[in-house]
Amino acid sequence: MTHDFDPSIDIYVKAVLGKKALNIVVLDVREVTAFADAFIICSGRSNRQVSAIAQYISTELKSHKIQALNTEGMKEGHWVLLDYGHVVFHVFYEPVREFYDLEGLWNDAKQIKTESLLKAEAENPDKNFETEI
Repeated sequence: MTHDFDPSIDIYVKAVLGKKALNIVVLDVREVTAFADAFIICSGRSNRQVSAIAQYISTELKSHKIQALNTEGMKEGHWVLLDYGHVVFHVFYEPVREFYDLEGLWNDAKQIKTESLLKAEAENPDKNFETEI
């Protein structure tokens, strides 16, 4: 699952790990689309948690001088899209994620396991970091 990818992606993964997001999946979409290099997909248990996760990601990346190009869905909290150009976050309310099944739609993309994601998985073996496809 881990393969050659720019290690700077880890700063984005650290941002999503900071707010108890569930089922974190990082997809390398470079070979299947031209508009991004990676998708980071995660879930929250409620629309409030989804909005909180997305807000935390935005705030955390701003502290590193990384600004989103576009943000959609923050107010509703069902599917928040944070577009950073080469990295796009999809933060879902879990039932909405199951319905749209982005992992299935982008099943040709390879999963990426960054250093921070591997560390989080090792430290929290009971927490689900992957979605079953």
